[in-house]
Order: sequence, then structure tokens, then C-alpha cells
Amino acid sequence: MHHTDQLSTPTASIVCTGLEYSWPDGVPLLSGLDLAVGSGRTGLVGRNGSGKSTLIRLIAGDLQPDSGRVRVQGTLGYLPQHLPLDATLPVDVALGIAETRGALRAIERGEATEANYEAVGEDWDVEERAHAELDRLGLGHLGLDRRLGELSGGEAVLLGLAGQLLRRPKVLLLDEPSNNLDSRARERLYAAVTGFRGTLVVVSHDRTLLDLVDRVAELREGEVTWFGGNFTAYEEALAVTQEAAERTVRAAEGDLRRQRRELEDTQVKLARRKRFGQKMYETKREPKIIMNDRRRTAQVAAGRLRNEHEEKVEAARERLSAAELAVRDDDEIRVDLPATEVPAGRTVLALTGLRLAHASPAAGEEGGPRIDLELRGPERLALLGPNGSGKTTLLRTIVGELAPLTGEVHAPVPLRYLPQRLDLLDDELSVFENAARFAPQATENALRARLARFLFRAGRADQQVGTLSGGERFRATLAALLLAEPAPQLLLLDEPTNNLDLAGVRQLATALAGYRGALIVVSHDPRFLDELGIDRTLRLERTAEPAG
Repeated sequence: MHHTDQLSTPTASIVCTGLEYSWPDGVPLLSGLDLAVGSGRTGLVGRNGSGKSTLIRLIAGDLQPDSGRVRVQGTLGYLPQHLPLDATLPVDVALGIAETRGALRAIERGEATEANYEAVGEDWDVEERAHAELDRLGLGHLGLDRRLGELSGGEAVLLGLAGQLLRRPKVLLLDEPSNNLDSRARERLYAAVTGFRGTLVVVSHDRTLLDLVDRVAELREGEVTWFGGNFTAYEEALAVTQEAAERTVRAAEGDLRRQRRELEDTQVKLARRKRFGQKMYETKREPKIIMNDRRRTAQVAAGRLRNEHEEKVEAARERLSAAELAVRDDDEIRVDLPATEVPAGRTVLALTGLRLAHASPAAGEEGGPRIDLELRGPERLALLGPNGSGKTTLLRTIVGELAPLTGEVHAPVPLRYLPQRLDLLDDELSVFENAARFAPQATENALRARLARFLFRAGRADQQVGTLSGGERFRATLAALLLAEPAPQLLLLDEPTNNLDLAGVRQLATALAGYRGALIVVSHDPRFLDELGIDRTLRLERTAEPAG
């Protein structure tokens, strides 16, 4: 366990020199960043808003730096956090191999043109490799000519990863790749990461995934610090560093108290000496010229002594400030939401004979299996199941975005829904202005005080939502929903930890501890569900695979 400013990278595949980048509103994010990444697996970690995704996008060429240079050696693959896929596209287009397949078909028909041979290049086995990659990632049911249709979020991520791996990249960048993946799909992702040979950089809050890396690079306050070993080793090193920093703070606090006491003692002694000198002067026990000379000498000595002690106090204060900067202060959301309280016996949701419009139907079951559910009081329900089993569809049906094929939804209390895409807020408005849309009757002072508890203090509440990081955007959306009028007594959360770093997951769990209503949450994160104190689970199954 060790960490340095820059681990040795004799054959760096990624080199960033003097990177400068500012947010659209002019606030600087990166200033003169130098970075070199060698072969092997690197986990890029840091708090939400530290710039991890921005740095990945700069390396990928998806963003241009204000100044500085990025050099990548070898073919680059990049899987972004949000992968837009057109449902009308065929699978081979999504994989990026449609042109090569077309050229192969043309050559088989006898069109042996130079352009076709150039399009194929060395990829004569591209179809076999594509099928093998899809099988390896659990997507074997997707034929290459099939339209994407209604892929789940997890399937879209794995399909995007398959497309990148087919390019045989030497450098692969993954931004939160385990988002939206169920446990089975995560295992396939872990296997793909473990089997990758080359330079891999992954941004993630998934501890299991980060424990597969060879080293951890932490981005904090615009600088990268390297830690040898996986995420567990990083946390252990961080704990040792944090403990030492806290000891230094305690020692600096003690030193400051001691210097202040010595200054006070000196001031008392000087005051006594001054009173004694004044008394001697008034009684005129010695000639006036001698008395004045002694007074001047005493004043100079007193001033020098006072200055020395004041300088020591100031030095001790500076040492304390420096020591405090080394201690990490990961703020926690602390809110009390009494208006969300629901009496224990009150029905907050009733699903009767519900069949979902987008469910994959089992033989003879139109719309999939029937769902009957009653939720009472402040119950907390975890909605589980593999990707494509209809979890998001069920939430959207409950809130009225989708109509069920059959059955009824009855929700007699105010409810709010936080979707995976976090598209409830207006990017052009500030955090405060968005929250005010959800609580139009709240006074500005009251709303700003509430936002401060969600860590949007002072100017942060006036920041434009479009400039927020994924985690900050999540926090702003959660604040708007929980502070809404009327207060939600049923809250639906769809994969809420996807955009959060590890500190953010803790913040969310703390915030929801103050929520007193009923909760339905979709999550593949067992640790998070444990922290929430789940009362019941409802598991949906993918009842049939879509036709190939």
C-alpha cells in the first residue's frame, strides 16, 4: 500500500500535458493537469464534480481542452456513461460493423472492387467475432440483422461494450460501465475487464469492478494522485493517511491553544510590568531622565516580546489550516422531512391484476405474469430482476406514463418518480429555479435553507443545472422531488446509485433516512439496499427472450 504523485509509467499509452478545461459558465475545472497512464487496468476515482467523466471525454476526443495536449498511442475505444441507441437501427450498425459486412457480401457476390477490399481490411472473420463477443456478453439472442427495438439499459451498455471490443482497441476507456447492469450482466462485464489486454481506464463507483484494477488514480481538486493496488488497497491507504492527517490536526490545535495561552500570559506580565513602571515614575524614586530611558527600553522589549508571541500564534494558526486541508471533509446530506410521513396502516399503492405493456410475454400470457401488490405505510420495497424483466416499465406504469395491458393502479397519496435518465430538471435553469418549480408556494429563504441541507449552499444553488456533474444533478433532482409540494408520500427510484460516487451513495442513504414515506427502489447494489433498510422485495423475471 503506497501512493505517489505519479506512478512509474515507462511506456505510457495515454499522456496529457498541461490540460486546461473550464465549465461553460467559465468556472475552471482542470488547470495545467499532467497525466501519464501505462498499460494495465487503472481505476479513476474521485468525488462527484471532480471532473472524472470530463477527463475521460477529453482523452477520448469527445471534448476539446481549452489548452494543453492529449496523446493516445494505439487504437482507442470509448464507452460513454450514457449511450444513445436508435431503436430502429440494426445490431450490426450499433456494433459498427455494417460497412464491413456489406463489403463482405458484395465480394461474395463477385464485386471484387478495391473499395470493398479496403472496407474489409483484415476483418474477414468480423461476423464470427461479433457473434462470439455477443455470446460472451450474454447477448447471443441478438441477431446481427435484427432491429434494436426495446433493449433494456443494461443490454444497451453490453452492446456498446461489444462494439468497442470488436475494434480490438489498445486503449479502452469505460465510464460507469456497470450502471444499469443486473448481477449476471455485471459478472460478464467483470470477465471482459479481467480479460482485456492493453491499457484500460475505468470510472466507476462499483467496488467489485474497482477491485479488479491494478492501480487507482484519484482526481481531487484538479490533481491526480496515484495509489498502487486495487480499490480495497486504496481505501486502506486513504484510511492511514486520513488518520495521520487527523492526528496532525489535533497536534496543531494543541499547539495553537498553547501559543494563545503563552500570548495571554505574556500580555498579563507586560500589563503588570507597565503598572509597576508607571508607579515608579509617579513616585519619582529615580531621576526623570533615567526613568524615561527605562520606560523606552521596557516598551521596546515588551513590543518585541508581544510580536514574537503573536507571530507564534499566527504560525500555529497557519499550521492548523494546512493540517485541516489534508483532512477530507465529505459532507453529508442531513434532512428531516416530516411532511412525507405516512401512518403505518395507510394504503399508499395497490396493484390489481396488472400486466405490463412492454413485458416479454410467456407462452399464453399476454403481457407477462400478473402483478398484485399492496404497499402500506412507510414500507420500503426493493424491485429486483434481470435486465429486461420490466422493472422500469412497472415504475412508469405506476406513475401513469404507460398504460397497463390489463389491471389497475391505485395510488391515493402524492408520489414522485426519479428516472434513470435524470431528465426532470431544466438544464437552462439554476438548481434553485428548478426546485422552485416543484415548490412554487415556498419562500426563497425557506427553499434556499432546504437546498443547503442537500449541499447546495450559497452560490452552488444558483449554478445552472446543465453544468452539474452526474452526481450533483442527481442530488439536485432528489432535492427538487423531496422538497416538492405536496410532499411525496410514495417515492419511486430507478437505479439511483448509477450516477453517484461512493461518497454520494452514502449521502443518498443518509438523505433517505430522513424520508418518512413509502419507497420503491430498483437497484442492483446489495450494499445500498441493506443501508436503506428494505422491508420487502418483489422480483420480476424475464419470462421469455425476444425473438431473434
